[in-house]
Amino acid sequence: MSGLIGIFAFDENWTVSRFLYYGLMGLQHRGQESAGIATFQENKFYRKACKGLAEEAFKEEDLQELKGNIGCGSVSTNPDLLQPLLVKNNDRSMVLVFSGALVDGNPEDFGSALIRESLRSDLDQAALTVMEKFKGGYSFIALTDGGCMVSGRDPMGIRPLCVGGLGFDLAVFASESSALDVIGSDLSREVEPGEVITTELFSVKRTLLHSRSKTAYCSFEYVYYARPDSVVNGIPVYDVRRRIGLFLAKENPVEADVVIGVPETAVPFAMAYSQATGISVEMGFVRTGRSVRTAIKPTQFERLVGVQLKLNPIQTSVKGKRVILIDDSVVRGTTLRNTVYILRKKGAKEVHVKIGSPAIVARCPYGATVPPEDELIGRALTSDEIAQVVGADSFSYLSMSGLLEAIGLSRNRLCLGCFTGEYPV
Repeated sequence: MSGLIGIFAFDENWTVSRFLYYGLMGLQHRGQESAGIATFQENKFYRKACKGLAEEAFKEEDLQELKGNIGCGSVSTNPDLLQPLLVKNNDRSMVLVFSGALVDGNPEDFGSALIRESLRSDLDQAALTVMEKFKGGYSFIALTDGGCMVSGRDPMGIRPLCVGGLGFDLAVFASESSALDVIGSDLSREVEPGEVITTELFSVKRTLLHSRSKTAYCSFEYVYYARPDSVVNGIPVYDVRRRIGLFLAKENPVEADVVIGVPETAVPFAMAYSQATGISVEMGFVRTGRSVRTAIKPTQFERLVGVQLKLNPIQTSVKGKRVILIDDSVVRGTTLRNTVYILRKKGAKEVHVKIGSPAIVARCPYGATVPPEDELIGRALTSDEIAQVVGADSFSYLSMSGLLEAIGLSRNRLCLGCFTGEYPV
């Protein structure tokens, strides 16, 4: 999984590197293993990419060296694929940032094909040709050595991409609207599935694939990946998460004294659950250090350390109480077991776990960070068995119908593969 941003300033006196940097800070939750920025000025690319967080990757001198009024950037969960990628073909070159995954190729193949096709036709038509060839769930932003930017989204719309602007000065593309907000840009709309937008100094051109398939927006964006202040596919993420909390309150009710949401993604679930039931919502944990998204950490040790870092419980919130613990999802169950153990250690009388999504039973072929299927606890065990494994008094998932109603889209417009094992192609 990656978070992308691209900025095109129509005044060549602009320098966009600092805007890109802050935009990546607004997308940091989408990938914490690597970060990179590339800019373009006077027929030359300037590029820096390295492992780690965006704030660690770029110093003041780096931003000053990244010259130009056009640029793109990425944060990623993959420390081995440093983006933006620099792709060359004969005398042509291009930089590319890519989010998602291809069924029959990789981002380097995609970039090379884009350069080859651009030698034969206009850039927008070249991008459409490449998108028809490469199947998968993805979004991308590319800068050409001619000073053009091309942005696109796969024909099913699985990976998000939106477009905004800052007056008449900047065109901005990003995986989430949160990145636009951070740099003061206004959200215009979502890039449509199968759409390509080509931006040049004096023109912006929009084209659509004629052979677009049905949409399949990623449902897990609303549950976990997106920031709560983002709007994804025209739907405010915060509103979806509050509705999830309401459905959790209706499904499998239990008696309790306090509701706690963990991690931060689940706080809107817990607030709505509390309002629906009248059970007090409390701040159950305090985070130590920067935000660590343990579900996308690459190793089990890092995930467990991440839980301990960000989840230090407040004893007075849970001691002697029956606790409803609400989480957005459960993957392997190891971090949840550690969380329940911590609550027990701090004196929780009972712990009832509510999960704001259905059981994850399949690995995602489109770039979402889901482990192999034999590691997925929801694939192997029933809810009662999971309760025993994690040490909870009860355990329940959100129903599929609850998730669909919370998102507000019909089943045939969403990708639900991680919950069903059936993926669109």
